[in-house]
Amino acid sequence: MAFGEPSAPQPLLLDQYERLHALLDEISETASTACSDTDLLEVAIEHERAERRMLSLFADHMVAIDERSAYRKVGCQTVTNFVTSVLNRRGEANRLLNRVWAIGKFPDMQGEALEPRFAETAKGVADGGISGRNVDVIVEVMRKIPAGVDAADREAAEATLAHYAREYDPASLRELGARILAHLDPDGTLTDDRDRARMRGMRLGPQDAQLMSTLTATLDPKTRAMLDVVLAVWAAPGMNNPDDPSSPIGDPAKADPEALAAAAERDDRSTEKRNHDAFSALLRCVLDGGALGGSHHGLPPHVIVTITESALRERAGAPARTATGALLPIKDAVELAAEAQQHLEVFRDNTAEVLYLGRSKRLASRAQRIAAVGRDGGCTCPRCTRSSFDSELHHVIEWAAENGPTDIDNLTTTCGAHNRAVGAREDQWATTIVADGVDAGRVVWHPPRSHPDQTPRVNRAHRTGEVLSRMRADACRRLPTPVRHAGRGREGGAVGYRRRSTLTIR
Repeated sequence: MAFGEPSAPQPLLLDQYERLHALLDEISETASTACSDTDLLEVAIEHERAERRMLSLFADHMVAIDERSAYRKVGCQTVTNFVTSVLNRRGEANRLLNRVWAIGKFPDMQGEALEPRFAETAKGVADGGISGRNVDVIVEVMRKIPAGVDAADREAAEATLAHYAREYDPASLRELGARILAHLDPDGTLTDDRDRARMRGMRLGPQDAQLMSTLTATLDPKTRAMLDVVLAVWAAPGMNNPDDPSSPIGDPAKADPEALAAAAERDDRSTEKRNHDAFSALLRCVLDGGALGGSHHGLPPHVIVTITESALRERAGAPARTATGALLPIKDAVELAAEAQQHLEVFRDNTAEVLYLGRSKRLASRAQRIAAVGRDGGCTCPRCTRSSFDSELHHVIEWAAENGPTDIDNLTTTCGAHNRAVGAREDQWATTIVADGVDAGRVVWHPPRSHPDQTPRVNRAHRTGEVLSRMRADACRRLPTPVRHAGRGREGGAVGYRRRSTLTIR
């Protein structure tokens, strides 16, 4: 039976969840005043237990959705995309799916449900004894067990972690996990290249309110050895100091020894700051040296900055945006624009490059791609925050099926997954251009016909400045209007407030 058919009888599971929501409504309307202190504490304990048990049910549902590829019914290409966009759990999708991976009952080749990978952990979650955060720690510790550890010890380690997880908080459980790892491989002899390859990684965190970012990494021995040499040279005292105009920049071998010695005398940076500045200089060297090639998704592999004309003229205003989605203070954007290899896109004046190719070419030109960076800011599919640098250009009126032209007003930025999610099938999205209003010229996405919510959507995630301005204007219109009350205060009246009416006379 097709998903979402109105004539189909409601499945038992949906009916049960409706009754669950009704019960939650009933609980929310029940005052706690009738409870004694002891009863109230018991309520909190039972609430926590119920929340933990829900994770076990969530894992069962996600396994079924993944096995049946049911996520395609709402226009998603993967179960991860479903979790991030439909369940709105971006930023924690990997953690949630790691929990499912650990405690879910996945089927074998014959369709029979297997035992969970971490069986004791799954039992603890199912009965409400283990929290989701402790599952995260168990997954983290188990993945650090060397590949040379035998299956019996690995199973015992998981059971031990599950035992502790019922009593200890995540921080304490992580410490206990470290002790278990030390016991399994006290001499480090079982750790091999497979383990190092599995644990390596680098993560660039999001920008904070000050536009700063945190970089965390776990380096394999070879990478660490190379980095040590690079930092020893490029992060030497006096080298690549942005606060010292006379500091040698770039390749230390080309620096004047006397100038470098003088700069080192003036250098009061910490080791961490010198490492940061050396890393920045290395990135500039890579960008300017052409090591990234000539194209990435049709865009030049350089820093592409979108900025308004007024911000460029006044050197002030909201942060500029790069094609990768990073935000730059106006001062930094102007400094980048003054240097070679960077691309600055200023809005208002029209470019002289051809942005309308009609049917002469299917692939967008570089000028069109750069123009789309500033107009779209990133993937235009609803709830997607992928940057333009990681995206492609999609024909709104399809090139092959509908003879759509390769014109800038028929092209929209989409990441690879969402570009493939558009089509004529029942489980694919459709796209059109907004004709008028505040979103005129933007792309509107129409959900798949199998999607339970058919509301058209426009992605405004890359235009936070515009949205903020509209919200501010709306808030100003809603502010109370001063009125005078006769007989009080100066000039015969006191200032009071009357809220503006929302009634519109047509």
